[in-house]
Amino acid sequence: MYARGMSVREILMHLEELYGTDVSPDLISAATNAVLEEVAEWQNRPLDTCYPLVFFVAIRVKIRDEDFGRNKAVHIALGILPDGIREILGLWIEQTEGAKFWLRVMNELKVRGLGDILVAGVDG
Repeated sequence: MYARGMSVREILMHLEELYGTDVSPDLISAATNAVLEEVAEWQNRPLDTCYPLVFFVAIRVKIRDEDFGRNKAVHIALGILPDGIREILGLWIEQTEGAKFWLRVMNELKVRGLGDILVAGVDG
């Protein structure tokens, strides 16, 4: 719920309405913080040195930003390993994309250990 843009207060009201349960704002904050730590670990995990195939795609989603719903692009790097296993290498949310954005993405992947992509599939 927090990831979808709901505030702690909105989550409390939602839990009360759906489940008739009363939880403290501290519990919601603690749960959110625990998840955010795991997300940060996932985002910074080491990658394999080579992916034979990586797809770079974007999907448009409505995201709550500063109390407004805005359309943004979620850019996804999907790597395919030699044994066929698929792995999401990263997710990036940006309003627009351009050379600076893609340079930042490629540098992030390189810092995390990715050294080579044999085939990169991109849209557009």
